[in-house]
Amino acid sequence: MKKPLLTTLLFLICSITIAQVKQLENDQEPGKGNVSDLDWLVGFWTGTGFGGECEEVWMPAVDGNMIGTFRFWSEGKLIFSEFMNIVQEGETFSLKLKHFNADLSPWEEKEEWTIFRLVEVGENIVWFSGLTMKREGDEISLWLALTEDGVRTIEELKYVKSEF
Repeated sequence: MKKPLLTTLLFLICSITIAQVKQLENDQEPGKGNVSDLDWLVGFWTGTGFGGECEEVWMPAVDGNMIGTFRFWSEGKLIFSEFMNIVQEGETFSLKLKHFNADLSPWEEKEEWTIFRLVEVGENIVWFSGLTMKREGDEISLWLALTEDGVRTIEELKYVKSEF
């Protein structure tokens, strides 16, 4: 009796988590929105994810660009960092980022970016294709869709607003 109940519960939990992330097809038009709709993201955020510790900083939008940085470390060692730019593109915006190893060697080629296209924006929540950010009070949750060897998983990061 316990095994079917546990299986059902795990399925529901996984379904809820996976539903947090939306995807756009390559030929699908992005959602509409303005970078200024994301002013709730501004600040210094600390938390956990990827099995270690994370920090994310977002500056206020200027000229249709909202700049952010991210760093991840585990057991006191920096693993990687990111430079992020949410860019206004007509009636939509996208999140563009570059990853760097601890020695600042890049993951992407010079002219390449990892790009998350806008799906939808709401009050204190934004859905990019493959990434969702949601603020509740002084906490932000991020859900990131990752695919490795054909297997899709959702990584959850949890942050609280912090002081520098």
